[in-house]
Amino acid sequence: MKIKKFDSINVIPFIDVLLVLLAIVLMTSTFIAKGVIPVSLPETQSAQKLKENKEFTIYIDKENFYYVNKKKITIESLEEELLKLNHDSLILIRSDKEADFNSFVKVLDFLKSKDFLNISIVTQNE
Repeated sequence: MKIKKFDSINVIPFIDVLLVLLAIVLMTSTFIAKGVIPVSLPETQSAQKLKENKEFTIYIDKENFYYVNKKKITIESLEEELLKLNHDSLILIRSDKEADFNSFVKVLDFLKSKDFLNISIVTQNE
């Protein structure tokens, strides 16, 4: 009996393993959260890139809940937190596009009544 000589490598099992690994990477990458609080920002044509350092950021989600420092708070607690800030501190408002406009206006009205001047509304480009 004569032994056959192998001139090539069978790559089909290698490709199968790579496809399984690719599927695992793609499945797990969808679970990586970009932010703690899911907020779908409204789109504008004139949005500018924003450098975020350590500004005070207020989140309003689509259920009209307020968040500061990744913690859910009431409007009264939010007002107390804002009163601790300096009046020229940068305040970012990230409101979900499906949130009630009234929730946004409450925050903006309080900021204006307490003479906060450096307020930015965060949007995204279309």
